[in-house]
Parts: sequence; structure tokens; C-alpha cells
Amino acid sequence: MNPKLSLVIGILFISFSPIFVKWAEATPAVCGFYRIACAWVCLLPYCLYKGNLQMARKDMLLALLGGLIFACDVTVWNVSIKMISATVSTLLANLAPVWVGLLSYLLFRKKSGWLFWLGTGIAIVGMIILVGINQVMQLQFSLGVVLAVAASMLYAVYMLVSKDVLKRIATLPFMFYSMLCSTVFLLLLCVFLGDNLLHFNAKTWWSFAGMGIICQLAGWITINYAISKLESTKVSIALLSQTVTTGILAALLLHESLETKEIIGSVVVLAGIGMTFLKLKQTVAHSSS
Repeated sequence: MNPKLSLVIGILFISFSPIFVKWAEATPAVCGFYRIACAWVCLLPYCLYKGNLQMARKDMLLALLGGLIFACDVTVWNVSIKMISATVSTLLANLAPVWVGLLSYLLFRKKSGWLFWLGTGIAIVGMIILVGINQVMQLQFSLGVVLAVAASMLYAVYMLVSKDVLKRIATLPFMFYSMLCSTVFLLLLCVFLGDNLLHFNAKTWWSFAGMGIICQLAGWITINYAISKLESTKVSIALLSQTVTTGILAALLLHESLETKEIIGSVVVLAGIGMTFLKLKQTVAHSSS
């Protein structure tokens, strides 16, 4: 499949994730557990049939690490979604390009020019507008906003880790071990928190199935395939369109509406992130010439 088409399909599928989380009458950790466990169970027969699960120890450890990071990301993001609007939470969770750029500079010494830092500054200004200047001045941040930003940082780390291992192994074996680690971790977390794991209504069970099959399995198979073929910065910026799609779905299915400051802040954040990507793109092009 064309990796760009695969990315578009994946973005459409994962855009439903906040909708399913809002619909599910379950805790954020339980939503995360069933999302990944359902997808892993569906993937298991195919992987066992193909029998291509062997890989180098280093790659398996990276896949497991990616699964742990992804489990934390999904859980933190789900908590945020339960607290604030699906659109705002999704927007802030997609600040990943900023963190990808910063981490690339800090860890790999990839130079970031003035456009990157200007874009980062614009994105921060957008966040201030979105949250509210008075709240920022008084250091009164909504916990949902803080968690969404934390999820974006975890998202960036996952992108960098998965990009490294997906250069060497196929997408499905990576997902098999990654989601296995995520499932075990989230199950232990749910047990530790004493969350209900069995007694739900039909709407919640259907939401779990949607998270697992549509968002996690179909969505991340196509996105991980794109990650393996495209630059991580290109993938992360393309994922920003998830915010727009989720916003439309939230308006239609959840009847959510945004305040004026949230709309303005969202536009500014997206503009800032887009600017950081343009600079990153130029840097990559320059280094390859």
C-alpha cells in the first residue's frame, strides 16, 4: 500500500478514539486496556499463522518499551478526554512534533533553526490563549490540559522509539510484542486501581470493540506502516489532521462546541506546530543533500 494513503486511512480510524472513550462508561485505564487487548487478540491468530515473530533481542526490547510507553500515553490521554472536550484534548495531545524536534536536538544533536524555535514559541502562545491568560498568570492549569500535554510528550517518545525499531522489523511483529506489553501493563494497572473489568452495558462493550478494532488495530497497523516508510516528523505533522476530524466527529456525535478562545488558540497552536515541521523538513532535506 502507498504509505501516504496508509497514513490517511490510519488518521481517519484513530480520530474515532476520543468519541469511543467519551461513550464508554468505564475508567480511562479500563478503556485503554480493552482498546489494546481487543486489538491484540484479533492480531494473535494471524501472527501465529505467519510465524514471523522472531527478532533480535534488542528489537524485541524496543518493541516492548514502545508498548509500555504507548500504554502510558493512551491512559494519560484517556484521563484527559474524560476531563475536557475531546477536541481540545486531541489538539494538545498532538503537540508531538514540537517534542520530536526538541528530543531530536537534545538526543541526536539535530540542529533546529530559527523557524523551529519561532514555531515552538507560537505553539506555546496558542496554548496560553487556549487555556486562558489569567489561568496561566495564576498558574491555575486544568488537570485535563496538563495530562493532554503529558500525553503528547509520551506520544513523541513513542514515535522516536518505534521509528528506530521499525527500520529493521515488519509492522505486525512489532505490534504483536508492543501491544502484548501494553495489555499486560494496563491489566495490572486496572487490578491495582481496583477498576471494574466486567460489568458494563452494551454501549460500553461496543465502544471497547470500536477502540480495539477500528482505532488500535486498523488505525495503528496503517500508521505504523507509514512510520516505517516516512520520516517521523512528516508522520507526526500529518497526524495533526486528527484534531480536525475529531472536532467534526465530536460536534456531530457528542454535540461539543468550542469557546472563542479555544478556537483561536487551536488555530495558533496548529500554525506553530506547522512552522516547526517546515523547519524540520528543511533540515532533513539539507542533511541528505
